[in-house]
Amino acid sequence: MFDSEPEPEFDVFTDLLFNSLVAITFMFFLAFAMINPIAETGKVDPKAEFLITISWPDGNVDDIDAYVQDPAGNIVWYHRREAGLMHLDRDDRGMFRDVILFDGREVENPLNQEIVSIRGLADGEYIVNIVQYIASTGEPVPVSVKVEKLNPRVQVVFYETIPLNGTGQEETAVRFTMQGDEVVDVNNRAKSLVALTRVIGNTPQAAPTLDAATGDAVK
Repeated sequence: MFDSEPEPEFDVFTDLLFNSLVAITFMFFLAFAMINPIAETGKVDPKAEFLITISWPDGNVDDIDAYVQDPAGNIVWYHRREAGLMHLDRDDRGMFRDVILFDGREVENPLNQEIVSIRGLADGEYIVNIVQYIASTGEPVPVSVKVEKLNPRVQVVFYETIPLNGTGQEETAVRFTMQGDEVVDVNNRAKSLVALTRVIGNTPQAAPTLDAATGDAVK
């Protein structure tokens, strides 16, 4: 009764071409996403189990050193920046050569800070000492010592400010013991780590000296 409208012809070639174009476009975006992953702003991937930060007033010319001993008897200090699972990440010598390069020119960096990281956990006692290597001003220097356990969450194990009053003064800031994942027996019983670094076997080491030309500490 009514004439039916003719159905459009099925073009196999056109359909195949369209599907191929869709597939190629999808693969292009997939490859691009793999090459340029989305940045996760503000995410920090911690590489240490403990972070020990020793700081003293900005701009102070005195040289304060960190000495840290692990349960195996290893000691990190400025002459041995890696020992066991410990690493001296920053050795600060007061204001000596304390500059950074900014916009093509050297700028004085006033920050005074030494940082030690412990990159694995072992049961036993850790000892953190501070030493006034050079006292230039003759005034007491307030030295802040902070020990942080980073995983699974940040926990401040110790934080205190200790005054140092002269060249060669050594103070035990903190001693703490690891038992599994727990920190126990936090105390500050005195123990010299400098004395241990001055001896190799039964042979004493020479103490560090000053540069004859500049008067600066030679490390």
